[in-house]
Amino acid sequence: MDLKLTPVSMPTTVRPGTGVRPAASGAASGVGGGFAGALKGALNSVSAAQNEATRLQQEVQMENPKVSLEETMVAIQKAQIGFTATLHVRNRMVQAYTDIMNMQV
Repeated sequence: MDLKLTPVSMPTTVRPGTGVRPAASGAASGVGGGFAGALKGALNSVSAAQNEATRLQQEVQMENPKVSLEETMVAIQKAQIGFTATLHVRNRMVQAYTDIMNMQV
């Protein structure tokens, strides 16, 4: 499970406070970059880790000698940690949305 995010660099012609916003790095162009792309990639990675853990668990239950119990337990823990992190991110996003919606204009 690889949850590395690539840094997004701001063009040198666009500086904070100048009133000019940089173009969306993929959300508008359909490339899937930026925050939405990173979130989608992280969710896919967590889903793949859970699927792999489930597969290994089934192989251990069927007594496949090629799959070790230690490998299975590590895969299960990785999937559980990834899911917990995803759950925390979701909760923070919902809280941020709620805070923004409750702001008085």
